[in-house]
Amino acid sequence: MLNFLKKIFGTKHERDIRALKPIVEQINQIYEQLHELTDEQLRQKTEEFRKRIAERTAEVRERIAELRQKLKEDLSHEEREAVSEELKKLEEEEFELEQEVLDEILPEAYAVVKEVCRRLVGTRYTVVGHEVEWDMIPYDVQLMGAIVLHQGKIAEMATGEGKTLVAVMPLYLNALVGKGVHLVTVNDYLARRDSEWMRPVFERLGLTVGCIQSNMKPEERKKAYQADITYGTNNEFGFDYLRDNMVV
Repeated sequence: MLNFLKKIFGTKHERDIRALKPIVEQINQIYEQLHELTDEQLRQKTEEFRKRIAERTAEVRERIAELRQKLKEDLSHEEREAVSEELKKLEEEEFELEQEVLDEILPEAYAVVKEVCRRLVGTRYTVVGHEVEWDMIPYDVQLMGAIVLHQGKIAEMATGEGKTLVAVMPLYLNALVGKGVHLVTVNDYLARRDSEWMRPVFERLGLTVGCIQSNMKPEERKKAYQADITYGTNNEFGFDYLRDNMVV
């Protein structure tokens, strides 16, 4: 009976792939249309996306700012609790609105990243002291991995299948919100390598990139965290969080 149902409906993996294919096709269609844009027009896409997010969330963000300002006033315990509760609900609403817009923007944003990758082919630059040449344009399977990551799911990929490039697309998309995005990797070398390796894509689109290293001074860390996208390790991010909450 189970095998019979699988033949009709397919396995979970097959159903997931079928759901992703239309999005991949949409990305590739938009990608083909971007070839005629100038570099500056392509770069302006970032501001267009940010404007769409800002317009959709403007009302909620304004109310959040008002409540945060109110919390600085001399309030009673009950008033502070009420304001904090309302603030929490509004922040959740803001997040949901942001995700709605990001889901809508995703095909175009991913197509923009793919087009930048195409234009970078042949570019030579330095990564951790070695000269490299950009030779990557995302394959369909990498686009699928990038979609899955944005959806908050796990994308399992073997060594050599392009995880570093796959991550660039959801990093770019989520950085459009303007609250900073973190890429967590396993050691300082990979954090530095990947941030320097992928930096040309982000910078062509007007985003800044930071990298946290274990030997950094506090002021250097602060600058890295102020970037649109910050690469680092779980260890450094974790201890920086603790430091921020204990230093006062």
